[in-house]
Amino acid sequence: MKKVIENIKNNKWLVLAVFAIGCIVGFLINTSTHPQSSSSNDESTHQHINTLANQVWTCSMHPQIKQDKPGQCPICAMDLIPLETNTSNEAGIDPNEIQMSESALKLAQIQTLIVKKEYSNKEVYLLGKVKPDERNISELTARYGGRIEKLYTNFTGQNVVKGEKLATIYSPELVTAQIELLESIEYKESNPAFYRASRNKLKLWDLTEAQIDGIETKGEPQNYFDVLSPISGTVTMRHVSVGDYIKEGNALFQVINLKKVWLLFDAYESDLPWLHEGNKVEFTVQSIPGKTFTGKVTFIDPFLDAKTRVANVRVEVDNPKLELKPEMFANGIIKPKMSGGKKDLMIPKTSVLWTGKRAVVYVKVPEREHNSFLYREITLGPEAGDFYIVKEGLAEGEEIAVNGVFKIDAASQLEGKPSMMNPSGGAGSTPHDMSKMGKNAEKQIDHSKMDITQKAEPSSVESKANLEHAMFKVSGNCEMCKATIEKAAGTIDGVNVANWNVETKQMHVSFNKDKVSLDKIHRTIAAAGYDTEKVKGDDNAYKNLPECCQYARE
Repeated sequence: MKKVIENIKNNKWLVLAVFAIGCIVGFLINTSTHPQSSSSNDESTHQHINTLANQVWTCSMHPQIKQDKPGQCPICAMDLIPLETNTSNEAGIDPNEIQMSESALKLAQIQTLIVKKEYSNKEVYLLGKVKPDERNISELTARYGGRIEKLYTNFTGQNVVKGEKLATIYSPELVTAQIELLESIEYKESNPAFYRASRNKLKLWDLTEAQIDGIETKGEPQNYFDVLSPISGTVTMRHVSVGDYIKEGNALFQVINLKKVWLLFDAYESDLPWLHEGNKVEFTVQSIPGKTFTGKVTFIDPFLDAKTRVANVRVEVDNPKLELKPEMFANGIIKPKMSGGKKDLMIPKTSVLWTGKRAVVYVKVPEREHNSFLYREITLGPEAGDFYIVKEGLAEGEEIAVNGVFKIDAASQLEGKPSMMNPSGGAGSTPHDMSKMGKNAEKQIDHSKMDITQKAEPSSVESKANLEHAMFKVSGNCEMCKATIEKAAGTIDGVNVANWNVETKQMHVSFNKDKVSLDKIHRTIAAAGYDTEKVKGDDNAYKNLPECCQYARE
């Protein structure tokens, strides 16, 4: 050890030289590695700057506003928020997809269902009345003038059989016709045409062959003739009394055979696709509790009633005991099947957003790390209870949202993607400035049922800033009123949106305050015949409205 220390002391300059060389080498190594780390940091910083440069800022109330830097919305002056953009387009993700985390999915209470084909059964409930079979109604009218000498049927509701006497008539005209027949008998061989004409005259006056033969056999005219019932049935009307003078064509009796009756049920338009001739019908009547009658649909009225908007569905039923009486109310049920019993693609009603023109569903995109949905328009068939039959737009096995659909649509609308009210995406139908519509404006507008008559969007943000919104009441009744009211307001230069709700009677307008005033909109609607909150509708225009549009005026 002592020798080592002595060697170090003797060679101290050599040791110092070695130490200096080591420091220099270490410095060079550190310098060579430092530029690489700096380059990596510069690249990370560069990417971060690019990310900030590509950030898009939007307004939560007006998603059509998009800017490359933070600031305030030029329409409502709210602070802009960063727009979450899809950074995975390179992986084949559709830019219109709505991505939601598991927590957002639970918070929105969104539920999904896999679409499949099922038998489309439906129970159609019908309300109707018992009616007589129109083919079994016989009206007896006077074929010749005379006087009622005797009545064998004295009250309405009396049952008679075919050929039974109803009344006896004295008729001078009939006596004269009998004399002509008796005189023509002498010319039966020489002038048979004259004989046949005299006999046919009595036939046309409802005399039977037996009655005419009796006149010829007796050889003298009869003063009194009987009116006979042409069918077996019930006398439902008696128009004459003993001693009445009648003229040719006067009504005498009405006889109806009630052994077979009709059930006429009212069917609404939405039920007609399910109804076909041959459908089995089960029905009950209140006067016979506990008994269920059955029958088959034999005829469906080809026309709808203009006022009630229903079509008659006829069911023919045998009534041997006369239990079913005309004008009885009946409750019927039909359990039909569509498409000849084959399976149809069906979805719950809760999965559909209906605008009046479009039916919209949100389809879950398979094989995604996060829950992702896509907007899709479909074509619906008839209703089937709580379901719709899908004609076009969906395939079996696809998964759709069935609960919380409107929340997905709202998220899509806020991101400027295709949505129920704006199928093209981007700028379009957006939430409005509710502060100008009153505290309950959101409750008054049913966005799921709105069918807005909307002109072209203003071409610039500055023109949008001049828009005002208003809601007011307009009287009316039906969809025809809706079309007229919206057309009247929509034709005014400066009106951007005009929508009238049939149920709430609320008119929603969006207009350029620099081009048109709210008073002018009121006056224009009133000129079409409709009362508004401020202006009474024109009387002449109101009188010219269709009958269904003539609302009750205050």
